[in-house]
Amino acid sequence: VEPHGPVCKLLHLHLIMEVLPTYMDVEHSRAYIDQLYSNDSHKCFQAVSELKFAVIGSVREKGTIIEQGVVVRLLQILRSSELDILLKTEVVTVLNSLAKGLPEHASSLVQAGLLPALWEQIETCAGGSGTSAYTQMILCCLRSVYRQGCAPPPPSWDHKLLTTLIQHGYHPPSNQECVANILAHACKTCEQQQQLVDAGGADLVACMLCSPVSRVQLPALHCLAAMCYKNERVSSILATKSYGGKAVPDLLVGLMARDRPRDMQLAAATSLTFLHRAGALSADDPKIIFKTLQCLVRMCRRDREVWERVEAANTLAYLTEVSTELQRTAAMTDHLIHTMNDYLKDTTSSAGASAPQGICGSPISCRQYDNPSTWPELMLEAALKVYASLGANDEDIRQRVIKTDGLMNTIVTSLSAACPAVQLAAVRCLHSLSRSVHTLRTTFQDHMVWRPLMTVLKTSSSEELVTVASSTLCNLLLEFSPSKEHILDQGAVEFLCGLTRRPHPGLRLNAVWALMNMAFQAEHRVKVSILHHLGTDQIFRLLSDTDVHILMKTLGLLRNLLSTKGHIDQIMQCHGKEIMQAIILILEGEHSAEVKEQALCILANIADGDMAKNAIMSNEDVLKKLMNYMVIPNVKLQIAATFCISNLIWNVEEGAAERQNKLRDMGVYKLLQNLMTTTDTALFDKVKTALQQFH
Repeated sequence: VEPHGPVCKLLHLHLIMEVLPTYMDVEHSRAYIDQLYSNDSHKCFQAVSELKFAVIGSVREKGTIIEQGVVVRLLQILRSSELDILLKTEVVTVLNSLAKGLPEHASSLVQAGLLPALWEQIETCAGGSGTSAYTQMILCCLRSVYRQGCAPPPPSWDHKLLTTLIQHGYHPPSNQECVANILAHACKTCEQQQQLVDAGGADLVACMLCSPVSRVQLPALHCLAAMCYKNERVSSILATKSYGGKAVPDLLVGLMARDRPRDMQLAAATSLTFLHRAGALSADDPKIIFKTLQCLVRMCRRDREVWERVEAANTLAYLTEVSTELQRTAAMTDHLIHTMNDYLKDTTSSAGASAPQGICGSPISCRQYDNPSTWPELMLEAALKVYASLGANDEDIRQRVIKTDGLMNTIVTSLSAACPAVQLAAVRCLHSLSRSVHTLRTTFQDHMVWRPLMTVLKTSSSEELVTVASSTLCNLLLEFSPSKEHILDQGAVEFLCGLTRRPHPGLRLNAVWALMNMAFQAEHRVKVSILHHLGTDQIFRLLSDTDVHILMKTLGLLRNLLSTKGHIDQIMQCHGKEIMQAIILILEGEHSAEVKEQALCILANIADGDMAKNAIMSNEDVLKKLMNYMVIPNVKLQIAATFCISNLIWNVEEGAAERQNKLRDMGVYKLLQNLMTTTDTALFDKVKTALQQFH
């Protein structure tokens, strides 16, 4: 249609001008892409150069080039032994630019086989100049891929390749920055941490920490943190390394100084935290209690940026999680408990700039700060973690935490949060506070925390969340907890018995532990319900568990079930044969003295029953085992066995004379007389009581 009028003509001309360049761009793109496949190296170089200028700074163009399958051709050029270094350098520059695009762009490069190709080129460059533009660009490309977080870490390092990479990390600064970033993001497993140290990584990191260039020091700190995270052996090695006459811990203290960039202070504090938690530095070391802790508390202040406050609080929670001394010091430092309450309220700080690009170099930090709408959740999660750590051991601190304005309401609400990380932090905080008898009896009952906790247990698919929640439930099921009856009404018995069948050992342990607490001084109906839903077959499986803690708690459960004379007789009447088999299984097995002591205590409980004691008296094999444990050179086992004998022959009970005569004939009386020479007062008292029953 022919345009009419000046406006229509102008619009028509504008559309032609807009479409024509796009068409020309496509044609031009096809031309230089076609030249990529040319055998003429000069044309190929020109095509790669044009491709480089096309993708630099354009996310859309990066995606288009990857979709067109050009990466395969670029890797072919890279691997060719006939093409020169200048062309390959241009190719790696293009690949580096593509890797700096969106994470999905870097992921596509990894899937196309970029990493093996780059590692091959690193090996090819071994022995050459580490300052060459080609080597530097390869390292830059590797850094870009690993920083995107889409590169799977190698299951194990090739020692020669790792050594070569470390050699490139000594000079110049651009290489050092790249190598430190690569190692920080690729080092994930305990094996890789050890391999990195064996290849000289500890010496390299110590060297980098002394660099005058901050962009080298920061990734070096992240690399150090990745190396020592939860690795006792590697941490002990790093703590003794030195450079320029200064030990690594002292270098880290220097990098925490207030005149250093804040992200560097935080990274240095994180590294010292990991060294402490791995056992390389003690809690009372001045570098930890006076430097690291103070630095982290300082960075939690309200005038700091959101990313800084969140990262500092999370690191502080990890630092103080175990040590009572650090918990007490932190609770008294700079009004920390009140500061954490600000986290619950002040979630839209004006100092909310985005985090530095390197902040996620820490192995425990994968948080993003680009979206302000996520800041409230990040602040809440961090505060709850700090409260959980502070209240882990000290009752006075717990009471100060529990009195924090609005905290309990926040915890209860957070148990139903949509964010899994907030939910987990809330459960951890609840678990920490549940260690207080006073809190269990008052605050927890007032806020009915058992309701949202049971909901979490029954609905969550997160194994970690259910593990912590079930651990909290153990405390809520203690005999003096008012929540116990409410939890029983929620079907806790059947649920916990089901948890004992889960493959995760932590869940099995918590489930048996909770059942053990539930059975303590419980009504007969509760004990019958536990035995019904658990079943004797499952009890045998738990007694055969490879985790000794699960075995001990299962024995504790049996011991609590078999208490109170009337309950003992009724339970043994229904399950006596299976229970005796279980006890014999333990006494005959290769178990520690502590485990066998628990089995003997169960026998002592059975011997306290009116009718149940016949299960022991009618089994000469069990009686001989008791006599054997009376003379075994272990006082605890001797006490438990003697106590069982004492219950069997208690002279005011019906049939005592017959039982005494049988045991006297078996030689028990003589064994008791021989034990009167013991120097252990507890054993002496048990033996004396037993002998008095014979008289």
